[in-house]
Amino acid sequence: MSGPARHAERELADWRRIRRYAVPRWMIEQATERRLAGDWAGACAAARVRVPFDLPSVANEHGAETAAALEEELRHLAPDLLRWHLPRYRHGRATIATRQALILAEYGEVTLHVRTPTMADGPQHLTLCFEPVAPESHEDEYLEDRTEEIDWTGVRHLWDVRRSAELLERCGGTDRAPFFHADGRPLAAAELGGSGDAAGLAERVTLLQDRGDLEAAFAAAGFEVDLTPPNVSSYYDRDPRPVLTRMPIALSRLLPEIRRRGGTRHRAAAAWPFSVQIETGQQSRVQVVAQKPMAGAPYDPETLPEAVWRRLPDLDLLRTGAIGPDDLHPLVRSALFPALPESATRPPESWRPEPVRVRCRGEWHEVAVHDGDLKIPHSDEELEREQALRALGGEIAGCFTTYAAWHGAEGRLPRRLRDQRQELFLRAQHGDAPGVLRLLDAGADPRARDGRKRTLLHVLHWLDHEELLPRLLKAGLDLEIADQNGRTPLHMAVGDHGSPELIRALVDAGARIDVVDEMEFGLIDFIKRWKRTDLGWLRERLEAECPDAGGAFWSAEEGY
Repeated sequence: MSGPARHAERELADWRRIRRYAVPRWMIEQATERRLAGDWAGACAAARVRVPFDLPSVANEHGAETAAALEEELRHLAPDLLRWHLPRYRHGRATIATRQALILAEYGEVTLHVRTPTMADGPQHLTLCFEPVAPESHEDEYLEDRTEEIDWTGVRHLWDVRRSAELLERCGGTDRAPFFHADGRPLAAAELGGSGDAAGLAERVTLLQDRGDLEAAFAAAGFEVDLTPPNVSSYYDRDPRPVLTRMPIALSRLLPEIRRRGGTRHRAAAAWPFSVQIETGQQSRVQVVAQKPMAGAPYDPETLPEAVWRRLPDLDLLRTGAIGPDDLHPLVRSALFPALPESATRPPESWRPEPVRVRCRGEWHEVAVHDGDLKIPHSDEELEREQALRALGGEIAGCFTTYAAWHGAEGRLPRRLRDQRQELFLRAQHGDAPGVLRLLDAGADPRARDGRKRTLLHVLHWLDHEELLPRLLKAGLDLEIADQNGRTPLHMAVGDHGSPELIRALVDAGARIDVVDEMEFGLIDFIKRWKRTDLGWLRERLEAECPDAGGAFWSAEEGY
């Protein structure tokens, strides 16, 4: 398989993971129900979007007219649809791109915007703000200037239910989506690119890109392309072709989208000749450069949001068979396939861990997750003998190596077992408590640990803990178990902005408060570092009962 083909395969696998875990079906259903009932704040809560403002305060500060206009906007905001379309980290992740401020609407100097999380490996909460875009003052002062402002005012179809049907046109469709009939049936190979409309053009251009014929693809989309290698150090790969071939640029839509944006905030591209610069570094980006800017207009190039220049991931997944129409967000499904009847109520998602074959003693054995443990086709006596051998420094192999790795020992698990274990933590990270409980009910291991040696207790602050914490404690999970950094679940909850309710529940369950990690940081250090004024009761206990547990690197007044 060629390099571009392998990259495309990994890209599809990443997006399939995102579509499977990042926006759970229950979240979509709850957010939709509350939005249709007129409860925009409830819809945001269901979609894990924090809202730190209220309309009466907006009216007092900005006037009743602005508050009314904002309320009308919020009634049509679909926070679950916005979450569906957010920029993502890929390369094995499924998390939202961090430290971005996506501007949805403007009210003079004040904007309605969504802030993405600050940590790629942290909880996937969003924050809906009504204020000027400015660095977050409550976060790490050393990172305040890293928030990236991105204009989403021109892509309302990604979050506004009044415009969601426009997705069909914006992804290159007409009365049908590229590569499909209007009812969702795939076009036959002989039908692709045959029509003279926008959908046919999108098909022709995409197929040329798939084949690596970049000159023909750009020409078909109306661009003259200069593929001259940049004048950079020979240390770098100067040939842009491999990277351009891998980039999923929606070439057939690029020119219409640039002209559309020229009619909104940036008018130079619509009024004057322009060029498009495509940067293929670690963070690929597409910029529009006006060749002759308007009088008084800035010459700075405009960086297009990824949502404008990227092919719709859902279409790439659909045309390769990685997902089906019923796997889409309902608003995306109805936009792409207007002639496809609405689905009947879908059955609940099920999780049946499939057996995995392992080479053992010259034979292939099947191992499988069952009743919260990894079952191997060997007797208890054999397992005890191999464990004793390993404890004495001997080598074990086959099923026994896999069993040891499953329980936290050094060694690699088969990829499919890693994927099954990773699903627990991916669902946890995206706040899918019902999904985690469903996996546990189906036999997933509640004692599983991720690549950083974290248990589900360590990531409980990502979830609604009320039902899950008693379940994990009943399964025998240790409140004092440490991850690879020597941090306990209570460490994580205090230091990673866990709720006061969870922190008190952990303490009430018996979690020790005098713990320190491998850097000698205690709970008091995290309370001071993150200026947690909501944990006064815990701070008082720490200062009274264990004043020497951490605190060496902090002063009460300054933090450091």
